[in-house]
Amino acid sequence: MVNNAATLGRSGVHDFILIRASAIVLALYSVFMMCWFICTPEVTYEAWSGLFSNLAMKIFTILAVIAVLFHAWIGIWQVLTDYVKNTMLRGLLQFLFTITLFVYVAAVLLTVWGV
Repeated sequence: MVNNAATLGRSGVHDFILIRASAIVLALYSVFMMCWFICTPEVTYEAWSGLFSNLAMKIFTILAVIAVLFHAWIGIWQVLTDYVKNTMLRGLLQFLFTITLFVYVAAVLLTVWGV
């Protein structure tokens, strides 16, 4: 059996479950944010800062960003594996996308915990 280090899960089933779980987290976060925008009469800096100063919101936001990381990582791996046959090019693209995803996560962590 060949072990592939590029996937997050140990098998296709684990990747499938991670994709679905991350999609649920992202859907819940999107619905919450949409409801917040609808229910907030005037979105000001104070309202926005108040929302993100809550510890539960910070944790929910970080959970959503980690879900984006998992979702994108597995999705990019699947697309590149299917469509980019050149091994060197695929490895380079996976490396670039992975670095970009981790930079996004770091930026969100710094932004969310900076409030």
